Amino acid sequence: MSLIRPTAEATDEEGPGRRSGTGRAAALLILVALGALIPLLGPSAALHGTGEAAAPGVGGIGLLRTVLFTALSVPLGELFVHRLARHLPGVPPERPRSWAPFATAAGFVAALALASVVSAGNLVPHRLAQIDVGGLYGSRDGRLALLEVNAFLLAALCAFLRRPAAQVWPLAAVVVAEALRAHPTTEPSPLIGSGLTLVHLTCAALWAGGLPHALRLIRLWHGDPAGTALLGLYARVAAVLLAAITATGVCSALRRMPPATIVDQLTTTAYGRTLLAKVVLVAAVALLALWARIRLRRAAAPLTAYAPARAEVIALGAVVAVSGLLTALPLPIRWS
Repeated sequence: MSLIRPTAEATDEEGPGRRSGTGRAAALLILVALGALIPLLGPSAALHGTGEAAAPGVGGIGLLRTVLFTALSVPLGELFVHRLARHLPGVPPERPRSWAPFATAAGFVAALALASVVSAGNLVPHRLAQIDVGGLYGSRDGRLALLEVNAFLLAALCAFLRRPAAQVWPLAAVVVAEALRAHPTTEPSPLIGSGLTLVHLTCAALWAGGLPHALRLIRLWHGDPAGTALLGLYARVAAVLLAAITATGVCSALRRMPPATIVDQLTTTAYGRTLLAKVVLVAAVALLALWARIRLRRAAAPLTAYAPARAEVIALGAVVAVSGLLTALPLPIRWS
């Protein structure tokens, strides 16, 4: 009996932790499934009544770009938060298990699938014979797609070999490739547009990927004061990131939709409607961030800011999904 009792007690002690862990995993899967519905079902809602025609497979392409943006944000966010933590005194040595290996592997698969679309003439290939790998070297979009595939592969190798700092360079290559891809040479001042996208995407990845990892650290540290300090430092830096995201986003929107037409295009084009939805979501994220910041400053128990911060993570996930959809929709007409 003396052998059985400790086993039973251990089981009782581990049971709630296991159940809560299972519940969190189930909730995460549900949220991921709901987030995937945005790029999959969003095109039909955004295009309804606009008279515009989207490319075949726009929902799948939007989903792949959502996965790619998420895969970019997770490792960059982890590196960003770890760098912030190094500036704080008395930080516990414990670190949660990195999500970077899984994120970069998913990014590699998504980049590979997107490259196959580019190789088939920007059409979804239905047979292997339609994929022209050699043809990727003959076009600008193809070379950029190959760069993203190779960069994610290298980042995944660095993550699996537990060399997180080495991921910075391949992930930076993905950001540059995405900035160049979003602005072809046929548009006016493509380098200016690429520069705006470069800053916008970098700041967004740090914000969206940094907050979940900061909350994981706080949970792991079990109420240590360093967790409160980390959340406060992150909030201050996130305010700067939000300002940069807003400024570059407004400038990019004005380049795509001139001021005289922006009101009409926000409601009559698929791109404008999706952009408007993204603006509303970003505003909601900003309000949640402000709420968390106020609670962090005024509450007797500063870690009560954890709750609105978790809601902010969910809203950020929706922003990433809408951003993936936005890149797959037809660009607005630039009325003269």
